[in-house]
Amino acid sequence: LLKMCNSYTCITCRVAFKDVEIQRLHYKTDWHRYNLKRKVVDLPPVTSEDFEKRVIQQRQKDSIGNSDKNEYCKVCRKNFSSKKSYENHLNSKKHKENDAVSAWIDENIDEQPDELMSSPPPPDKQNARSIKSTDAVIDTDSEIEEVDSDEWDELSENPIDNNDCLFCSHHSHTMNKNLAHMSLKHSFFIPDVEYCIDIRGLLVYLGEKIMDGFMCIWCNDKGRTFHSAEAAKSHMIDKGHCKMLHEGLALAEYADYYDYSSSYPDVEENAGEAMDEDVSPEVLDGSEYQLVLPSGVTVGHRSLLRYYKQSIDPNRQVAVMPAQKKLHKVLAQYRALGWTATQQEQAARKARDIHHMRRLQTKWNMKLGINANKLQHHFRVQCNF
Repeated sequence: LLKMCNSYTCITCRVAFKDVEIQRLHYKTDWHRYNLKRKVVDLPPVTSEDFEKRVIQQRQKDSIGNSDKNEYCKVCRKNFSSKKSYENHLNSKKHKENDAVSAWIDENIDEQPDELMSSPPPPDKQNARSIKSTDAVIDTDSEIEEVDSDEWDELSENPIDNNDCLFCSHHSHTMNKNLAHMSLKHSFFIPDVEYCIDIRGLLVYLGEKIMDGFMCIWCNDKGRTFHSAEAAKSHMIDKGHCKMLHEGLALAEYADYYDYSSSYPDVEENAGEAMDEDVSPEVLDGSEYQLVLPSGVTVGHRSLLRYYKQSIDPNRQVAVMPAQKKLHKVLAQYRALGWTATQQEQAARKARDIHHMRRLQTKWNMKLGINANKLQHHFRVQCNF
């Protein structure tokens, strides 16, 4: 009993100590803190051996978890969800440029200490030289930070440039295969594709909205804001927002990529008249611009010389533009998936809405410009003659 009275104990861990210092050190250990947390939730304490085993098991789990983490590029400071996307990033042009810049900076920083050590300063000026050397190192650090800050805006690559999917890390060899993947996997379709005049430009713009603006292409500014492109992509996939908003005010946003001139009523009326009626061409009297000689040779007027110089092949064929070929392929893919063309009335209605919004925008810009010239309401004579 005397021995137990003279010893120092820890009630939480149920151990005894011979010295006060050992007891105080025990209170600072992780084992004691772990037992305190178990005591709060009404759990029995663990022994020192069991605690060590649990620590080793947790470290093994952490090491396994670290091995399964995403790939990270130190040069560009970007995380990648898969190894394939990381390898595609290593082959990209921007990564190679950033790698060259960082290598050049590392070489210059490594060469500076050698230059400073090659010419040792005198003892009386050593302090001044050391101050200058520290200033030089500080300047190089600031230059490194400036380079990183300038390149920060360019780190987010547009997935369309590499034929990558807008919503996942899938890579395709061509733009048409990329569109087919997005249609099958994410149900993404380009609205009014038959009136789209720049499909690639439209996809590049959507990629900029997702990668640079961190926006959902269906919610636009009305939805929630995101802090990264991955958050915006996960939102679109989870909510089923892998589709493009093309109605209301969004029509003016994408007006540069569409041309609804073929759906105008004037075009339809003219086309109907051309199909229904046989209009005979007007016969023009060319006696004023040409002269027929007795030999049968026709001499034209010199004002029409530029037309006579033209040599047009009558057997020529109209070449199809590459953009139209891509459009035909995209239309074929969409029709295979059950897509139907936009009705003529809907296209004409959208064209009228775009025209009306452009008129309002022009009117507002003119009003703003007029008001900007009325900053001074009261005028007075500047000079007295």
